[in-house]
Amino acid sequence: MTDAPETAPESAPETPAITDTPPDRLSAQPGNAHYDAAILERGVGIVFNGVERTNVDEYCVSEGWVKVAAGNSRDRYGRPLTIKVKGTVEPYFKS
Repeated sequence: MTDAPETAPESAPETPAITDTPPDRLSAQPGNAHYDAAILERGVGIVFNGVERTNVDEYCVSEGWVKVAAGNSRDRYGRPLTIKVKGTVEPYFKS
């Protein structure tokens, strides 16, 4: 008998499986908590209120909003200023 505590075998960290449905919330800004490079590489399109939008920085399906750039305005860090617009959000994978 040994005095060493029993440890569970190490398991590999689980990676989320890539599905055919885009996530509920996604951001294109790398500093954001909802940023996911693997999903963005697949190409995500947004249909907002029945019109396809190409200038969406972030979206949330469950809350029904998108963030889009507000003209050419920039914040003090050089990022575009965004406004939140509410409506029907339908994300899809382009490929």
